[in-house]
Amino acid sequence: MKGGTKKIELYDTTLRDGTQGEHINLSVQDKLLIAGRLDEFGMDCIEGGWPSSNPKDEEFFKRAMDLELRHARLAAFGSTARYSDRIETDPNLLGLVGCGAPVITIFGKTWQAHSKTGLGISDEENRALIKNSVAFLRNAGREVFFDAEHFFDGWKDNREFALDMLKAAEEGGASRLVLCDTNGGSLPHEITAIIEDVRQHTDIAIGIHCHNDGDLAVANSIAAVMAGAIHVQGTVNGIGERCGNANIISIIANLVLKLPETGASVRDLTQLTSLSNFVFEILNLPPDSKAPYVGRSAFAHKGGIHVSAVMKESSLYEHIDPALVGNRQRVLVSELAGQSNIRYKAQELGISIPEGGEQIRKIVNHVKDLEHRGYQFDGAEASFELILQKELGTFTPYFEVIESKVYVESGIGGRNVDQAVLKVRVGEEIEHIAAEGDGPVNALDKALRKALIRFYPEIKGIKLVDYKVRVLEEKRGTSARVRVLIETGNGRTTWGTVGVSTNIIEASLRALEDSMNYHLFTLKATEPKPAAEENH
Repeated sequence: MKGGTKKIELYDTTLRDGTQGEHINLSVQDKLLIAGRLDEFGMDCIEGGWPSSNPKDEEFFKRAMDLELRHARLAAFGSTARYSDRIETDPNLLGLVGCGAPVITIFGKTWQAHSKTGLGISDEENRALIKNSVAFLRNAGREVFFDAEHFFDGWKDNREFALDMLKAAEEGGASRLVLCDTNGGSLPHEITAIIEDVRQHTDIAIGIHCHNDGDLAVANSIAAVMAGAIHVQGTVNGIGERCGNANIISIIANLVLKLPETGASVRDLTQLTSLSNFVFEILNLPPDSKAPYVGRSAFAHKGGIHVSAVMKESSLYEHIDPALVGNRQRVLVSELAGQSNIRYKAQELGISIPEGGEQIRKIVNHVKDLEHRGYQFDGAEASFELILQKELGTFTPYFEVIESKVYVESGIGGRNVDQAVLKVRVGEEIEHIAAEGDGPVNALDKALRKALIRFYPEIKGIKLVDYKVRVLEEKRGTSARVRVLIETGNGRTTWGTVGVSTNIIEASLRALEDSMNYHLFTLKATEPKPAAEENH
């Protein structure tokens, strides 16, 4: 790397550029929460929004002054002035100064087609807008970063024009020249060559801002750093307009773990996965399970040969130790599983399986048969544990549903009345119970609870958290098998169970049965043993 070790500046634009993405909406309070978390994590700069463009961002900056950021500097975003002869009265620039942010990032046109066609101004007028806008903000006591909008496309179209606009920002007093791949269509080798050219024409620190339209935003950002950029912009989880921005989560992991010579650092890299999930939670979006480094599947292993190798040496199939980014290794159980998968999962669950013998082969074959019939245990580890415990002779179901019927009828005023009727055996007793619900599955859930509550009052504290149905044989239409995945919680933890059948009601009932059996089994396992039993 040219010039030896250097400190990379991490600039987060989740709260501004990230919010331009489809289905992304943040309240002022949401933005404040994320800003606090980004500062705690160790981000160098946090771009809070465009205060001159909307009341929400204006309010954010007012309230952000009370955040007492310990590490990050707050940045406000805006554009150059509209008219070069009205700089002092431009409402956008005045709003940027008035918001109180110590850093101001403004964008200007560096693709000649945009200034000439979009703004309808001459090259000289565009140059004056950039230089004078930057100078005005510098004279107001703010540090100014210049976002060279569409720079890479502009350089390819008219190199001299693009470089001259950077020179204008430099003359105005900008401390960062951030080169933007706004359309997201550049390739890494183009990023490298263009940044190397820019560095021959300026001594100002170079930054990079990439979009992901070519699925190369992270790669382009890393290429920029290797070419000499010391300021990197991105958003948490890569949210943003169209295909999103460069994912700063992946950028940080790559720089800190793979390119330590860049000097990139955060307070605690083990909080990376937590930060990613936190932002997804605030956005009310499900986490991306396949996200590099931080996704739930990032270090998940399914093939038996892979698992066998990972159990001996994790680096054989993992490019880093997942604990470094706050993630963990997972082994999945499926039709691809071998004995290594089963043993790993059993060990993870604290279950001991005897070495060798017929028992482990029987378990493997049973699991493969279930997966062939449509069962999936990736999200139903409670069902898998019950299978394991049953095969080992350590679990016996606490009840048996010996008969079930579900009725869907039209009630008074056209209101649907769904009713489930169950016969449930508990020990030597049989409960014959009916219950109504909001839909057949809810009716089943209520009826099963009603039948069991006298015997197992512990089930009162659990509730259905999530319910998913997947059609497994779509070409068979209404006769296809379905897989039902249920997530249940007790206020402290959640667990997943699965049921498969050509009858959606039966599949739902199987998953509900597993859910309640698992809850009762885990309660029994954690009950304190009698003193006499403990002593022997």
